[in-house]
Amino acid sequence: MRETASLLLAPEADEPAPGELETLRQALTGMMHVAIPEIEAAAGRLPENDVPRACALACIGEARMRLRLPPGETFERQLVLTKKLARSVRALADHCQTLDCAS
Repeated sequence: MRETASLLLAPEADEPAPGELETLRQALTGMMHVAIPEIEAAAGRLPENDVPRACALACIGEARMRLRLPPGETFERQLVLTKKLARSVRALADHCQTLDCAS
């Protein structure tokens, strides 16, 4: 998950070609659809007042919001959205590690 997100977010990352960008967007979206339920289940096993639980659930809410965003009509808008998805994937990977879930 982190490697895929780094393709867009690493300081030395090159701007992808339009076809590559769409492939990345689809990969990131797929990762999010897999990770969200796993993280949600792991967070659900924690006490309601647990800080890592609250942080993970907030991250899930933001990830779901980003999944609902339209892809954009121009390459620049598509790149902005895909970078947002990559940030969510990176955050979800962090929460997955913190909560010791399967992703």
